[in-house]
Amino acid sequence: MKKPHQFIDGRTGRVITEPLYGDPIVSWIYSTVRERAPVLFNALIGSRMSGLLGFINYQSRLGARLTGNLRFMEKWGIDLDECVDPPETLDTPRKIFERKIRYWDTRPLPAECDVVVSPADSRVVFGSLGETSGMWLKDKFFDDEELLGRDKTIWLNIFRNGDFAIFRLTPDKYHYNHSPVSGNVADFYAIDGGFHSCNPGAVVTVATPFSKNKRMVTIIDTDVPGGTGVGRVAMVEVVALMIGDILQCYSSFRYDDPRLMEPGLFMQRGQPKSLFRPGSSTVVLFFEKNRIGFCPHLLRNMHHPTAQSRYSLSFGKPLVETNVHLRSPIARRLHNGEEPKR
Repeated sequence: MKKPHQFIDGRTGRVITEPLYGDPIVSWIYSTVRERAPVLFNALIGSRMSGLLGFINYQSRLGARLTGNLRFMEKWGIDLDECVDPPETLDTPRKIFERKIRYWDTRPLPAECDVVVSPADSRVVFGSLGETSGMWLKDKFFDDEELLGRDKTIWLNIFRNGDFAIFRLTPDKYHYNHSPVSGNVADFYAIDGGFHSCNPGAVVTVATPFSKNKRMVTIIDTDVPGGTGVGRVAMVEVVALMIGDILQCYSSFRYDDPRLMEPGLFMQRGQPKSLFRPGSSTVVLFFEKNRIGFCPHLLRNMHHPTAQSRYSLSFGKPLVETNVHLRSPIARRLHNGEEPKR
């Protein structure tokens, strides 16, 4: 019997069992194929096969028939009322996944300027890069030097012993990522890699999968006029199985003015930054040491006494995700002398 994967609903506090999309296929790839046919496994997580699977599932007529657009949206609880485009125009799986929403109405932004917000509708866990910290989890999910780029010494030094947050998007989610902070883009670069699934079963099977996948890294300096004031923040957008690209499309007003992502660009907290094309994937945020404190209720949820998480079962310690909404608070700036809560 497959292990269940449960998370905490951030609004109600209820424990919910997640219906993992494509779980039988992912389990087959990461157990049977990975162990018995490594050549086939490497082919399946390559860019060509990932692109083909993405086309079949999300763009072809076959994918539309297999998914059944209305049936899919009803099953996954997609709220059509919050969509910018009329429901009848969402006639392919890809259009559903790349939908725009009225985030300015449906995802309110905190008034406090020192609050870091969630970059996506997602499930989140937190950790630390400091080996002496009780939140030291980086070895379970990634190698930070590999994830940020081993030649990026300046950023590796800046984020050394800092904190991080991992946001996992599921197939039903709104797939635009928004800026979690306000500040200037200090650096932006791509790192090549594979297309591992971000299904929790795959994550616990493949050591540090996020640092093995193709990803985009944006460094945001928030210690500037109009910035959030939490130091440098690294936003790492990680592709996954059936995602071929991440479209950078920052807009300061709704979706109407997309800009190129480049150093010097000022991004406002909560505005659209990028789009995963399409499927599910992951965003990792890195923070400088002792610059932010994560929301206490989100930290408590990670140690929920009854929720059955695949991460907890496999990593040998309580590690439960919380479902958070785009632009909701996940951390706040620490003031002089204030210690972060763990």
